[in-house]
Amino acid sequence: MHFSDDELFRYSRQLLLRELGGPGQQALKRTSVLIVGAGGLGSPASLYLVAAGVGRVTIVDHDVVERSNLHRQVIYGPDDLGAEKALAATRRLSALNPHVEVIGRSSGFDATNSAELVADADIVLDGTDNFETRYLVNAECVRQAKPLISGAIGRWTGQIGVFRGRPCYRCLIRDAPPAVDTCAAVGVVGALAGVIGSMMALEAIKITTRAGKVHYGEVRMFDGLGSRMTRLTVTARADCPTCSGARDAGVPPDADQR
Repeated sequence: MHFSDDELFRYSRQLLLRELGGPGQQALKRTSVLIVGAGGLGSPASLYLVAAGVGRVTIVDHDVVERSNLHRQVIYGPDDLGAEKALAATRRLSALNPHVEVIGRSSGFDATNSAELVADADIVLDGTDNFETRYLVNAECVRQAKPLISGAIGRWTGQIGVFRGRPCYRCLIRDAPPAVDTCAAVGVVGALAGVIGSMMALEAIKITTRAGKVHYGEVRMFDGLGSRMTRLTVTARADCPTCSGARDAGVPPDADQR
């Protein structure tokens, strides 16, 4: 796969990495990532994935940019107020790296397009703030055996989980809580979105390049006030309505994780 002089200079610090190098950069260029939700988590995740040279990034979000978004959704500025997030994000990302194909979808992610969107992606990132969409994204990823990186934030805490097959996100949260602690309801410190969103991008890069260890079926929880990270291994539920018929996500060390 050919890289232009601009790409070689642009990615030169990544190319120096023993775990990534030329083959890893080529893998990134061949990869398609779907990001569901262009908010606090989708913003930093998309910026770093596009900067890293992922071949295609699709952004799906039906919302518009509001002033209250700007403290954490760093992909937008005051000039974007009132604009559709997916399109505003696409403009910014395309300007950041012209070598990456960026596609914005303002239709949102729902039952009418979920199968198509996931089928076109190698990896899916979910940064949405409602369980209906989270369960739908998870179900489609399980059905198509696609890696899912799920993130969530609120107040001073965040979490990131990586799933593929069984166990799945629905094994972690079997039923949606009666009340969801959204950022609009409980608040959130803006920098936390950068922490978790960047971790989501990092996991996607690791999956793509086969660098390091990808801990499928594990959730990491970050306490911003205490500066502590804890890990939780998700146990597959025998009665999971989503993945009970799927195969386990165990990946041999030398297997292709993409």
